[in-house]
Amino acid sequence: MNKINWSSLVLRVFLGIMFTGHGLQKAFGLFGGMGISGFAHILTNLGIPFPLFFAYLVTFVELVGGIFLILGIFVRTFSFLLLIDMIVAILTVNISKGFFLPGGFEYNFIIISVCIALILMGPGKYSIKDKF
Repeated sequence: MNKINWSSLVLRVFLGIMFTGHGLQKAFGLFGGMGISGFAHILTNLGIPFPLFFAYLVTFVELVGGIFLILGIFVRTFSFLLLIDMIVAILTVNISKGFFLPGGFEYNFIIISVCIALILMGPGKYSIKDKF
């Protein structure tokens, strides 16, 4: 039994479920989310240029990235993109509130660590990566 394969599977599936949920909130307003227009409005208030473009981009990365992590497809690519997503969230929303919750970036910090682990480990044996 290879512990790296099992570790990668657990990290991929749990992180993938979380990001799929966040993507569904942003894309369709599910689970109490705001939908794409609401997310674009937040990006506008944060001073992000081209807020509608970036709302669609972040939604795509979180939704498709979450699904692909669960399946084990393009794990390193989407882990890197989600890592960038979290860094931008920290820099635009959380950094002024410090490290600890509520409001701080400790949650994002843990997500970044999981993304780095997945970049280093890859999808592992228990994925469908070889099918694509």
